Amino acid sequence: MDDTQRREYWRRNLRLMAVLLVIWALVSYGAGILFVDALNTISFIGFPLGFWFAQQGSIIVFVVLIAVYVWQMDKLDKEFGVDEVESEVHS
Repeated sequence: MDDTQRREYWRRNLRLMAVLLVIWALVSYGAGILFVDALNTISFIGFPLGFWFAQQGSIIVFVVLIAVYVWQMDKLDKEFGVDEVESEVHS
């Protein structure tokens, strides 16, 4: 991989991380703190929605964002030829 490809790889990696972190921050801070009063007027599984986001929702969103990051990075690694090749075990 030459220097131009390396820069493009890291630029796209950082952009992906920034987008995912902004989503997580909006869900965590926005739904759990800023909009909690408005969301609490809605009930979800017997709990106010704002409370649910503050306690569970942001964690679930974070786990989903990790899965999205792994999936997108696998695609990016393959595109730039830096993916891990599964080696076969010979007996």
